[in-house]
Amino acid sequence: MGLAAGLALLFDMDGVLVDSNPLHREAWTAFNRGYGIETTEEMQQQMYGKRNDDIVRAFYGDHLPAEEVRERGAAKERLYRRMMDGRIEQMLVPGIRDFLERYRDAPMALASNAEPLNVNFVLDQSGLRRYFRVVVDGHQVAHPKPFPDVYLRAAEGLGAVPANCIVFEDSNSGVEAARRAGMRVIGICTTHDNLRATDLNIDNFWNGSVTEWLAAQSRVL
Repeated sequence: MGLAAGLALLFDMDGVLVDSNPLHREAWTAFNRGYGIETTEEMQQQMYGKRNDDIVRAFYGDHLPAEEVRERGAAKERLYRRMMDGRIEQMLVPGIRDFLERYRDAPMALASNAEPLNVNFVLDQSGLRRYFRVVVDGHQVAHPKPFPDVYLRAAEGLGAVPANCIVFEDSNSGVEAARRAGMRVIGICTTHDNLRATDLNIDNFWNGSVTEWLAAQSRVL
């Protein structure tokens, strides 16, 4: 089963390529303790699918100057990358490598709110960069998810019509961004058990229903 001509596949990164949100939770917990803050479950839920500047302001308040917001976000991500180093292969979402290889001839893009250094770290250490013709991170657009900007920019880079794009997402804010971009969405249930407003939810890429669903999709002319 293949992919209809004209369709494009767009992927979030955290929770879609790598099941990294548990490690992000650990990193935020450790980082926040350095400022005397115990990270609650409510705070952790605020983190999913958000860009770092939004997370830092949510955790520490809107009073911080922009430079301090950037530095705290960057420091947390340095900690996260140290914790992740050497563990990427075991953190890949099951089946993702074989899935990308199966659809390697299709136009594919990565579109993530993640920090550029995190995107490069994951793509280079995993060896998955070669599958993506376009890579868009959260700092290449003015408005991160749940705004549609990252997905619209990725589609533009691929030369794809938004209605012909199929997005793989694990967060509610990411699903909202894809929907606002006018795209179809497959939910990957690594972060949430039941994503809302998706066309299909799967637990991971070994799930055969995703291949069948993709084969059934038609191109919008």
